[in-house]
Amino acid sequence: MTRRTFLASSAALAAQGTPSINAARLRQRLEQLSAFGRPAGGSFADGVTRVAFTDPFVGASKWLVGEMKAMGLTVRVDQAGNIYGRRAGTDPTAKAVLSGSHIDSVPSGGNFDGPLGTLAALEVIDTLRDHNIATRHPVEAVAWVGEEGVAFSRGLFGSNAATKGLATKDLAETWNGMTLADALRKIGGDPARVAQPWIKRGDYAGYIELHIEQGRRMLRQTSQIGIVEGIVAIVRYPVTVLGEANHAGTTMMADRRDALVGASELVLAVNKLAQSLPGNQVATVGMLTVKPGAANVIPGEVNLTVEMRDMSSATLEKMTAQLRAECDRIARERKVEFRWTPVALRDGQPSDPGVMKSLEAAATRRGLKPQRLPSGAGHDASNMAAICPMGMLFVPSQGGISHSPRELTTWEDCANGANVLLDAMLELARA
Repeated sequence: MTRRTFLASSAALAAQGTPSINAARLRQRLEQLSAFGRPAGGSFADGVTRVAFTDPFVGASKWLVGEMKAMGLTVRVDQAGNIYGRRAGTDPTAKAVLSGSHIDSVPSGGNFDGPLGTLAALEVIDTLRDHNIATRHPVEAVAWVGEEGVAFSRGLFGSNAATKGLATKDLAETWNGMTLADALRKIGGDPARVAQPWIKRGDYAGYIELHIEQGRRMLRQTSQIGIVEGIVAIVRYPVTVLGEANHAGTTMMADRRDALVGASELVLAVNKLAQSLPGNQVATVGMLTVKPGAANVIPGEVNLTVEMRDMSSATLEKMTAQLRAECDRIARERKVEFRWTPVALRDGQPSDPGVMKSLEAAATRRGLKPQRLPSGAGHDASNMAAICPMGMLFVPSQGGISHSPRELTTWEDCANGANVLLDAMLELARA
């Protein structure tokens, strides 16, 4: 769909007026879903542990399928266990408009990261049904499997499988005593058919995902709707710093080749570099091990990770080059050696300009303050960007907290996000 088509249909939508979602129903479903994986005797405020492929996840998936069927949707579960519920359109040749997110969580996670986007997509369809609104395109809701990457250490598992396929050899991988093949069977998937992607370019007219921000940028700007410009590129380098292990009491300071001192200078350089450049780039050293790890031995080896994120791959390449040059300086001064392990760069995925305009216009019509910002976290939307026009919108996370039982988005913000999603989905589905 072209940008011109988006803007034209947006003007028509504004003239016609649109209904609003049922905020009480959205809240009720979020609270019902929270029962799956809630701590024993706990409440909604205690969060959930609903890791993909576990029994609480299976229970939640069955509940979701039941909700979709009760709505009269056509429900299917694909090879990887992703769940889709479709409301038919008036044109049998038109491609569906898709929205959703995930329902798995990290251990001791919250109730909004993933479930809000999944259940808001259901609420959009329910609202269309409530008001007898017909759309030319089918409208479909999806719950992707394993976005969090806890199970089998595979983030964005379901959307990766759907758009890229899985290697047959990977089916033998084990996690918690269960092979990946058995895990797929457990949730209704089919390991015999996962080798080839089953969602291809052109299969959908568009994809929009609602998510909590998981940060504080919107709170700082007091914005109510975040228009996601794209999902950042990520580069991660394992780095080994080699020095010389020696006696901590008898080795003079001038004679030392302390790997930890060299590594410490790199850690500081990573932080300083990310703050010195204009833009929204971030950089982190999140893992560090010291060998031999004894109080009376000068560290001879340090292993750490350098991770950097930005919308621009070129910016990440520039940052990498500057850090490598800084390592050369540190190596000369500290008499240590740095070994960087090359890794593949995950390219950033920009949002579709037309979808961003549509979301921005919808927020403005609703009297909400929009803000454009990048997504520093990965989302299933990044895989859909290669398939069709992709957009994301954020609603604020109170305190910027996520992946915690304390994760909180107000019910008002949930409803605001769902209403903007409704308007943009309706625009796409009527075009």
